[in-house]
Amino acid sequence: MHVQTVTGPIGLDQLGRTLMHEHLFIAFPGAEFDPSAMFDRAAFVTEAVRRLKQLRIEHGVRTFVDPCPIELGRDVALMREIAEKSEMHVVCTTGFYFEEMGLPVYWRARTVEEIAGLYIREITYGIGKTGIKAGAIKVATGAPAITGLEHKFLEAACLAQHATGVPIITHTQDGCAGPEQQAAFAKGGVPAHRCLIGHCCGNADPAYHRRVVDGGSYIGFDRIGLLRFQPDEIRADNLVRLAQSGHRAQIMMSQDRHCGWLGKYARQIGPQEQARIDRLRTEGQWPPHYTYLFTDFIPMLKARGLPEAEIYSILDDNPRRFFAGEPLPPARGH
Repeated sequence: MHVQTVTGPIGLDQLGRTLMHEHLFIAFPGAEFDPSAMFDRAAFVTEAVRRLKQLRIEHGVRTFVDPCPIELGRDVALMREIAEKSEMHVVCTTGFYFEEMGLPVYWRARTVEEIAGLYIREITYGIGKTGIKAGAIKVATGAPAITGLEHKFLEAACLAQHATGVPIITHTQDGCAGPEQQAAFAKGGVPAHRCLIGHCCGNADPAYHRRVVDGGSYIGFDRIGLLRFQPDEIRADNLVRLAQSGHRAQIMMSQDRHCGWLGKYARQIGPQEQARIDRLRTEGQWPPHYTYLFTDFIPMLKARGLPEAEIYSILDDNPRRFFAGEPLPPARGH
């Protein structure tokens, strides 16, 4: 059993401490036409390598999963260069974003089988002519519900999962539709434990989290630090509540952060927020660093009584079990 990274396959025992949902570089479709959208590739590589080395050396992270959707500037050759120079295992994915902010017109017109064929090719043969293979499938849905078009791409992901055996990592918008994603995967015959339902920490309701874990999937508390979606105090409360109710083995922690972004954001930024970003950039603090999870959030979990061994089990053991496809252990309450 192995996990496919952008530099080749590795054994499960080589995964080590893993961040399951981060990004290196994002470029929304159309940004390439903006004359103000500048990208210095060499400078970006240098900074990304520095940040990944910091994660590896200071916090013991060995694997960085970048589930960048195909149409959001996914550049697997860039990922490989950064992985090689930083000595970090980087896993990329195949799969598109959600309808409101993605799904290229060309692929909207394709059949389920044609979409699945692309996914399978990128997993088994490689992405384009790079020879770099995807190690997981990305699925994304919007809010408040999954659209008919998004369902087509979920069906394709199910076909590709059956054909290749790799797991599925999802995006949910505004903490919506996680259980509906699970229902679609179940209909497609994909075992729940082969799916990570992402961004569930965007929903503050513990009952929502219980629905997801009771559905048998992994649950993503993977927007840690994105405070415009949720205060981290609420994320920490809910994560500890889940762990102490016996579901520690299903939790994934990550931040959904990026190191590089082409052009402006895919939403309007107010003058106050822009001023804050500009100030942080001059201080070398923008984009925010990947280390926040360790320096700021983990202490919040410890303060709420979650033992260090359990915290690092979430980062060390759960990703390995997820990629291995092993069944989840029985839930055990405290």
